[in-house]
Amino acid sequence: QVQLVESGGGLVQAGGSLRLSCAASGFTFSIYSMGWFRQAPGKEREFVAYFSRSGNTYYSDSVKGRFTISRDNAKTTVYLQMNSLDPEDTAVYYCARDRVAFGSGYSSYAPVAGNYDYWGQGTQVTVSS
Repeated sequence: QVQLVESGGGLVQAGGSLRLSCAASGFTFSIYSMGWFRQAPGKEREFVAYFSRSGNTYYSDSVKGRFTISRDNAKTTVYLQMNSLDPEDTAVYYCARDRVAFGSGYSSYAPVAGNYDYWGQGTQVTVSS
């Protein structure tokens, strides 16, 4: 069955960095685009970044220039490198699989949570001031 397992979260001071990983299994990873979302306490889940099967990447305005999404198809893993972290980045971070195989989502497609069919359990990121 499809599994997405995030890791790499933790506590970091403002200005620091973390790299999140999402290990995927149970499906042909290379034919799916992948995304990262986050949810802070009391807030709705929000889009963070997207890496399409064809190599296009999209970011939310709040993380653009600080976060980088990447993927390693051989390791069936998608990563989120987070730099210059701010307390506003504190949230549970989730990876998710695009529901469309062989798709290459566009910028208005990527942020819609309904376009993803499988989600990981999340990893907590806490940024202290």
